[in-house]
Amino acid sequence: MNAAAITEERPTAVASSLQDLETPCLVLDADRMARNVARLRARLAGLGVGLRPHLKTCKSVEVARQVMSSAEGPATVSTLKEAAHFAAAGVRDMIYAVGIAPAKLPQVLALRAQGVDLVVLLDTVAQAEAVAAASREVGAPIPALIEIDCDGHRSGVLPTDAERLVAIGRALENGAELRGVLTHAGGSYAARGAEALRQCAEDERRGVVDAATILRAAGLPCPVVSLGSTPTAHSATDLSGVTEVRAGVFVFFDLVMAGIGVCQIDDIALSVMATVIGHQREKGWILVDAGWMAMSQDRGTSKQAVSQGYGLVCDIEGQAWPDLILADANQEHGIITVRPGSGATLPDLAIGDRVRILPNHACATGAQHRSYQVVRGRSAAVEAEWPRFGGW
Repeated sequence: MNAAAITEERPTAVASSLQDLETPCLVLDADRMARNVARLRARLAGLGVGLRPHLKTCKSVEVARQVMSSAEGPATVSTLKEAAHFAAAGVRDMIYAVGIAPAKLPQVLALRAQGVDLVVLLDTVAQAEAVAAASREVGAPIPALIEIDCDGHRSGVLPTDAERLVAIGRALENGAELRGVLTHAGGSYAARGAEALRQCAEDERRGVVDAATILRAAGLPCPVVSLGSTPTAHSATDLSGVTEVRAGVFVFFDLVMAGIGVCQIDDIALSVMATVIGHQREKGWILVDAGWMAMSQDRGTSKQAVSQGYGLVCDIEGQAWPDLILADANQEHGIITVRPGSGATLPDLAIGDRVRILPNHACATGAQHRSYQVVRGRSAAVEAEWPRFGGW
């Protein structure tokens, strides 16, 4: 199955419109999503590498089918629950891109016994020894990638630490399989400007390629050289030595990505629909039934040049009002105001009117909801409801 065929699939239609839905609910613009996916695929094709999408953002089989290049993958996951869900849907090629805990290896082995090529991630000799021991126990090698720290953002082995890299590789030789190296330029989320983003992308590439070179020079296999984040995937100009790119939030985008500069507001495919439930006119407030339980408490744009509060407010068609934000939130109440100092005015919204709120962080907001209400463009027709899942 090719990517075009997957994109053209249509789920069972739902006889509903946005006006008929209970709020708050999660709305997905399938046209915007399709454009986002096509944009990154075309970009990476021009750089000569393939995409291994990270499915932690969508946590949905239906969305995954729009993003993967085939029904079997490749894909990236961040939990073993994700791996199990997608395996049940037929995905056979996955990287579990969180450092492996030895206690989770039985779950990994169970999925691999079902014919899933599930690869684990590690950055210590202790983890490598545990993976090798579990492999010997069942007489089947578990493939592993060594995580590389390309920017000091989180975990991983420094690409200059040849001793540790080789020691991990040697420990895996005792029963397991060294599949290659993987890195994630999480520091790119703090980059500002095109040149800074390009430098993050090159630092990411150079770090993981250098680590692969060290392993190969020691006689160790390194067929996979995997990197990726949404900012660097959209900013790299050279991916020499890289075999695949991973990215996740690109499928929906969000306000943090817009603040970084890798998308426009009109590219954001995900929103939360809410209903107006009150006014405090003397305070310049409009109250809605979407609080931080619907939006999440992620305030990622607060560290950017323009803070979007808990989200940027749009009309029911998904068109943003200038400088109208969800400025504050309680558990189930949201407070809409104009951005301080903007000179904007509140729209005339009556009790019962509906708005859509673009999220700071698509992954975190999506996690608050059980399904996507699928629309296209400015249409209010809901063509499908796609379930999503959570948990570990």
